Amino acid sequence: MLSFENVGLRYGVGPETLRDVTFEIAPRSFQFLTGPSGAGKTTLMRLIIMALKPTRGLINIFDRDSATLDKDEITETRRKIGVVFQDFRLLDHLSLYENVALPLRVLGREEASYRSEVTELLKWVGLGDRKHALPTVLSGGEKQRASIARALISQPKLLLADEPTGNVDPTLARRILRLFVELHKSGTAVVIATHDLSLMDQYDAARRLVLADGRLHIFE
Repeated sequence: MLSFENVGLRYGVGPETLRDVTFEIAPRSFQFLTGPSGAGKTTLMRLIIMALKPTRGLINIFDRDSATLDKDEITETRRKIGVVFQDFRLLDHLSLYENVALPLRVLGREEASYRSEVTELLKWVGLGDRKHALPTVLSGGEKQRASIARALISQPKLLLADEPTGNVDPTLARRILRLFVELHKSGTAVVIATHDLSLMDQYDAARRLVLADGRLHIFE
């Protein structure tokens, strides 16, 4: 599904932010990406979604060398990847239902073809009774679950979550983790970037990818 081979990234003429990063993400796998603040977790995720290009090395995604993809191919590849952002990135003028449905609207689908999908997904994340609410009246936890639903509506093969429990209490963090575990068990590969060791300890079946000093260390 995804592999990095000796990937390095440098901004300008400064030292490399990432050095000789080599790892694979298999289909239907689950991994935590961790490390101290500033270690490069978000940078690594931006490389995966091709928002950044590596200075050197090879990134292979869905059996394609990312360096060979043109603009349209990059867009098509990104549709196979769901992303949950730490800052939610919901549109305040759209209802919760409309925010979750937005990726399908962008694809040109008629509402009648996805209305039940969006409704069922909102129920799955525990927001079935909030679908008409605007993001401005939602709690942090509700916004996070809404962003998870939006990331999942296109049925991605790979889900990336950047500090998805960073703005919620421990009880809600456990609930959000359970959603990711259920998703993984249904067949989606999951990568969660987090510095929360207690969260990782709750699912010891996951592999840990640890970034430190620009290098990646893998713990099975």
